[in-house]
Amino acid sequence: MGVLDGKVVILTGAARGLGKAMSRGLLAAGARVVGVDLPGDTELHGTAAELGAAFLPVEASVTDEQDCARVVRLAEEAFGGANALVNNAGIGMQVVNPNFASDPTPFWDLTSQQWRNCFEVNTTGQFLMARALAPSLVKRKWGRIINVSTSFPTMIMKGFSPYGPSKAAVEAASVVWARDLAGTGVTVNVLLPGGPANTRILTDNKTWPDRSRLVQPEQMVPPVVWLVSDAADGVTARRFNASLWDSSHPDLVAAMLASAPAAW
Repeated sequence: MGVLDGKVVILTGAARGLGKAMSRGLLAAGARVVGVDLPGDTELHGTAAELGAAFLPVEASVTDEQDCARVVRLAEEAFGGANALVNNAGIGMQVVNPNFASDPTPFWDLTSQQWRNCFEVNTTGQFLMARALAPSLVKRKWGRIINVSTSFPTMIMKGFSPYGPSKAAVEAASVVWARDLAGTGVTVNVLLPGGPANTRILTDNKTWPDRSRLVQPEQMVPPVVWLVSDAADGVTARRFNASLWDSSHPDLVAAMLASAPAAW
């Protein structure tokens, strides 16, 4: 038996990268996964074919509140409802400038649309998905909301508007939501790779020429599986750094060493 047998997880940004790795890990632990990615994303269906029948691919935009409600409804229809949400969908600095670290763009050179788009996906999208699922989690008296974020230094790095500020907002929102949900059995935590991750949003090969030295997506699996499991009951308003998770320790010890209170 897997530690996540009977659990159903909605995971956004599931087609590739961190999302695909976490989906694979959650499935291996016994969960069923509703994997969400953008309409027309052919990689999503390739991922579904690879991962099997316990992975339900759903084309939806996290910036569309009707799409978010539809994802929750499809989870109900297919699997009897979701127990957890992993808010992983996001866009990075590559949409502003592919060499965003080696040749940073000052905030005054951004267009207003670039700023808005990043906040719509990275911040508002997490809110819309959490808002859509939270009532059913509260009704069940058990649930998980896990918001994927970034390191504190990245939030305030030179040239990292709008990505850094959008993730700082996620960090603050996560603590607010955790406090709103206190006593309901539903927890809210933050999960981050803990360094530049080997995903498609990291396009600046001038700064990171050796991708083997990046945080690999599979590093996210042990903490996300633990956070979704019953073992994490009562753990809320914390940030988990995947790069610090040491699987040679018992899970509870690894979790303590890899986490700290979320926000500031």
